[in-house]
Amino acid sequence: MQQADIHLFLSDFFQENRCSIQPLSSTAFEVQLSNEIDKEIMNRPFYWHYIEKMNGQPSPFKLKIETDSSKMNDDKKTEFIHYGSPRLRQLFTLAIQKGKFGRFYEQVQPEQQSVPLKPWLCLNGFINYHSHLKKNRFFSIGLSLITGEMLNDFHDLVQNWKIDSQLPHYTFTLSPLVKESSGIERIQHYLVSSVEKETHHWADEAITKMNVDLKLLEQFYTSETSSNETYEKEKQTISEQFQPYVTLSIENGAMFYLNSHPLN
Repeated sequence: MQQADIHLFLSDFFQENRCSIQPLSSTAFEVQLSNEIDKEIMNRPFYWHYIEKMNGQPSPFKLKIETDSSKMNDDKKTEFIHYGSPRLRQLFTLAIQKGKFGRFYEQVQPEQQSVPLKPWLCLNGFINYHSHLKKNRFFSIGLSLITGEMLNDFHDLVQNWKIDSQLPHYTFTLSPLVKESSGIERIQHYLVSSVEKETHHWADEAITKMNVDLKLLEQFYTSETSSNETYEKEKQTISEQFQPYVTLSIENGAMFYLNSHPLN
């Protein structure tokens, strides 16, 4: 990861999290942290506990950041961020955590009256097929929390739309008729059902190979003198290597509030 990439990541990260940035040079900037980001990265739990308990006016930190080591000087207030630095690792981790679930709104511009935005739940992840060979299949499922309609490849359907994390003016969100927890269960049930309907030749092949190896192992131990413990360990290793199974992993999700239908 080049320093230019790090600089771009830092700039994008802070702006996406509502922190104001003042460029100082092509490789440096000053960032006014938001309350939320200050809480996340500055390790001041007692300060924030006191402010919130006393209903005080918070004063989040300002950071000076430099991404070019040759331009660092004796200014101890400037923080050099590079690949492998604790601060960058901290921000990577936070970006992953915050990216797990989002809330986005279609950016419509009503001409005369308020426009309703309808809630869609989207889950992205992988169906993982395990045996001696491994493969996975990406999914992106969208579920209308108003009608219960379910759409595949939801991310592709909306990725080029004008979407933002802020609710646009003169719009309002409709209350879901399907609870988010129930929506997640519906999507999971749909994915499990789809896997059950597949033809699993890969699993049949894995079991065949496993049985061949187990038979060879059994023949070896009936002709050679070894302990039962060793035999059982090797048998377990073969079973774990070949035994086919499927797992479902949810990587991230989001609530999309849309005025238009994703297929339009």
